[in-house]
Amino acid sequence: MFYNTKCDCGHQNPTGTTLCESCGNPLIDADGRDILEMRYDGMARRSQKSNPSLLDKVWNFFSSVKIAVWIIVFTLLASAVGTIYPQENTFLDMDPAQYYADNYGTLGKIYYALGLSHTFSSWWFITLLFMIGTSLVICSLDRVLPLYRALSKQQIRKHMNFLTRQNLTLTTELPAGSDEAGWTSKMGDVLKKKHYRVHTDGSALLAEKYRFSRWGPYINHIGLIIFLIGVLMRSIPGWHMDQYMGILEGETKPIPHTSYYIKNEKFTLTLYDDNELPESIKEKGQIVPKTYETQAVLYHCTANCDDRAEEPVLEEVHRSDILVNHPLDYKGLQAYQFNYKVSPLLISVKPTLSNPATGESYGSFDLPMTNPKDEYQVGPYKLKLKGYYPEFGIENGHPISKSNEPNAPAFIFSITGPGLADKGEPYMYFPRQIDQETFSQDTINGEMSKKLKIAVGSMEGVKFANYTTYLNIRVDKAMPYIWVGAAIFMIGVIMGFYWQHRRIWIRIDDGRLTLGGHTNKNWFGFRSEVAAALKKNEIEISPKSLANGGTQR
Repeated sequence: MFYNTKCDCGHQNPTGTTLCESCGNPLIDADGRDILEMRYDGMARRSQKSNPSLLDKVWNFFSSVKIAVWIIVFTLLASAVGTIYPQENTFLDMDPAQYYADNYGTLGKIYYALGLSHTFSSWWFITLLFMIGTSLVICSLDRVLPLYRALSKQQIRKHMNFLTRQNLTLTTELPAGSDEAGWTSKMGDVLKKKHYRVHTDGSALLAEKYRFSRWGPYINHIGLIIFLIGVLMRSIPGWHMDQYMGILEGETKPIPHTSYYIKNEKFTLTLYDDNELPESIKEKGQIVPKTYETQAVLYHCTANCDDRAEEPVLEEVHRSDILVNHPLDYKGLQAYQFNYKVSPLLISVKPTLSNPATGESYGSFDLPMTNPKDEYQVGPYKLKLKGYYPEFGIENGHPISKSNEPNAPAFIFSITGPGLADKGEPYMYFPRQIDQETFSQDTINGEMSKKLKIAVGSMEGVKFANYTTYLNIRVDKAMPYIWVGAAIFMIGVIMGFYWQHRRIWIRIDDGRLTLGGHTNKNWFGFRSEVAAALKKNEIEISPKSLANGGTQR
């Protein structure tokens, strides 16, 4: 249903206009008495376009405040669901499927199966954020452009129907003996002292102040859009990381998705003395750490970074002592002290390959307990790693690993060289003697070579770790954008909260004054201000009588 948008004053308004762009006369319910809706000053919006195209329908969908609210509600619900159980990125060397099943049972399995274990990086959650951003942009453009046109093209002399249907209005006679133009000029001077910008046209007046506050909500939207862009930028590879790493004392590990390595050079733990603890804790016999820190070294890999067969070439770039709330910080990469574990573990050994019959030694090689090489050359023999079990165990006659921690490491090599079969001969090596005694090679399927022997001759080259430090590795290049967006949002909040856009229209016809006023909030203060200005111009009226059409005869 469409209505005629041509006003009595002769101005042709766009479809969707409710108040004439020229004189302000209502185009809908022109003979009514209800207070006018002054949102966007009655200007037409694109979302009100007749016969919308497909693009217009998409525009109308995202310009709807109701749709925006529903999108936000769905996003909040999704965020709440994503916090029911820990997200996958908080795990340390755990299989997510097994973790959720073991800790949360059937609900945990369903949670993982539905992909809720990585909610905040999922495509559908990112889509919701993108839809919120799209809605903010379109909602803003659909409203801010008509508002700008309305405020930049304000007419001084408004239609009588426009003035008398404002929330603040007055109709009265001018004081006896007053000149219409002179009284209007005097009223303008009074309002200028109250910081109004005054425009006059004979006996008509327009005064307004704090127009900038009308842009507060749209400044909010700009801030939110920048904030959302910053959040979405976190999905760009290399822009965001939130990983947890466990590093044994003396161990060097690569930081995932980067060209950096980090070494736990030394871990120091300081405990509270008994005289520093309350009796309740003493009685329980609890050990309470006072401070714990990691002496960390950060390396940059310059060569062989992805080649497991070769040692990576590392260049030291930074050193730092990492304490709680005092992270390592290097070019946006941060390592926070997260936790620790007392874990006396074997880090590496330097075993020797020899002939047990003759006692001949062929040389030794460095064998780390984590991330071993695929192949080692010792004298004339080549050792290919066929199996690695950090915590060795046997199940149904087959070797398995009970965990990813090197608590009882075992290695199966295929050895080729002089005196051995061309296809190679298997050999199982246990770095720890206790594991060698516990697990007899005869219990392993297949024949193991007894022609050679791999063993550590002395403690030289054997490295142990007493602690495992857990670090939270973070990279967030998008954070500056998030902070900028948050700051702009707060500027918009302050603009809209502390200032109000106030406008006063006056026209005098044959000695009779008609006044209309509008503000977006704080009507009581506005009425008091208008009443005080009128009093200085010899019109006595109470602020309360200005509400809803106060009239003085």
